[in-house]
Amino acid sequence: MTVVRALKSGDFEAWLPLWQGYLVFYETVLDDEITRHTFDRLIDESTNMFGALALNDQGEAIGMVNWLTHPGTWAREDYVYLEDLYVSADSRGSGAGRALIEHVNEWAKAAGVAKVYWLTAETNKTAQQLYDRVATKTGFIHYQVDK
Repeated sequence: MTVVRALKSGDFEAWLPLWQGYLVFYETVLDDEITRHTFDRLIDESTNMFGALALNDQGEAIGMVNWLTHPGTWAREDYVYLEDLYVSADSRGSGAGRALIEHVNEWAKAAGVAKVYWLTAETNKTAQQLYDRVATKTGFIHYQVDK
């Protein structure tokens, strides 16, 4: 059975291969300094960034989720943006992805936020099969301007 728990300061070595797998999946390369900075913010209680690991029966990290909160213009309560979600290839289909999303949803409910939302690649059809079961597809198209 998958167990999901908050990231702790000693989790870098368990989190790192999952983070790297996530970056490879999205064909992204980041400097090691950015990776370390990201992890440090996820465990820093003074930021609005959070992370959790999914562990298998042997206590091994098989998935990770990172999220942040921010104010919105359509509600008094904050929103949760689920920014990063990844399950190792050999653990897909185990329920770890669903458990990670449920963890964020439970956290968000306890925090009193208005909604949880996320983006995924149009080509990520495997993940969309799960997302279509646990959330509502909004129909919005994502644009960005890199600086």
